[in-house]
Amino acid sequence: MKIPLVDLTADHAALRADLDAAIAAVIDSGRFIGGPQVSGLEAEVAAVCQTGHCVGVSSGTDALLIMLMALDIGPGDEVVTTPFSFFATAGVIARLGATPVFADIEPDSFNLDPTAAASACSDRTRAVMPVHLYGRRARHPDVGDIAVIEDAAQAIGTGAVRGLAAGLSFFPTKNLGAFGDAGAVLSDDEAFAERVRLLRNHGAKPKYYHALVGGNFRLDAIQAAILRVKLGQLEAWTAARRRNAERYRALFAAANVPAELVVPSDSPEHIYNQFVVRAPRRDQLRAHLREADIATEIYYPRPFHLQECFAHLGYGQGAFPHAEAAANEVLALPVYPALSEDQQAYVVDTIAAFY
Repeated sequence: MKIPLVDLTADHAALRADLDAAIAAVIDSGRFIGGPQVSGLEAEVAAVCQTGHCVGVSSGTDALLIMLMALDIGPGDEVVTTPFSFFATAGVIARLGATPVFADIEPDSFNLDPTAAASACSDRTRAVMPVHLYGRRARHPDVGDIAVIEDAAQAIGTGAVRGLAAGLSFFPTKNLGAFGDAGAVLSDDEAFAERVRLLRNHGAKPKYYHALVGGNFRLDAIQAAILRVKLGQLEAWTAARRRNAERYRALFAAANVPAELVVPSDSPEHIYNQFVVRAPRRDQLRAHLREADIATEIYYPRPFHLQECFAHLGYGQGAFPHAEAAANEVLALPVYPALSEDQQAYVVDTIAAFY
């Protein structure tokens, strides 16, 4: 049995006619940038996410970048975040000339430890950026008046924004994925959302009159049209991921897999963009699964503070032990909505045979 990590063709098969029609409608309209498809998606995502404003942008990375730009974060400023995430989380901070300051993660959730984050704040801290990693909602840090901007790239549908704003990614493998790059910024703050709208279009309003120096962070109309078709399936797809996660827990319990393999506990706000186990012999287990044609992935093999590009920050091995341990042990198993019970049983049986 061959099992991919993600099977996008299965998700799209039942929607093919609607997707083709949505793309054709954009082509026929001649409106490829902005327009009713983008504004329609923004309204629909805002409703699903229980948030006042949604601003479509060009990618999840640009969603994080533009939130920092909207706060005028730059050289001399610090942003506290996790050392264990996709690179964009810290990369966007550095791109603006600000300093990423890391705090360790919680070993059970893999999310930024809110107490550690608060302790890492200084008088130069302009924002704290927790990440809802793998689709599990992070605990909100108590940092007073410091802005909290959430990296929710993997976590659409986990609840309303609790900080100033949140950034979404619609990368194809996300729970709601486009046919290329796309993203969005969510916020209940009208003034902040309007500033993001201005920045995504070179700071121009009206056209050719620039109040700010922004960038080209616009969302393509074709991607918006595709996302509007798929948005109607998001609730069902999320429910399927949660069922698959619960089935994994039951199958692992029945297989009596040793306790050294740690299966993620459930959380009511976890949408399982990834189902990530911990295994001290992770690399050997992954090789064993590869031989059985079961695809896996390591999200993420090296924490930020040990990346070459951040060596100048002065962190060393042992600075964040929970993040370092996670990087050596995490392994994502297939959990996509169309994954069958037989496929899951094969995954678990193969893992049990390893032990």
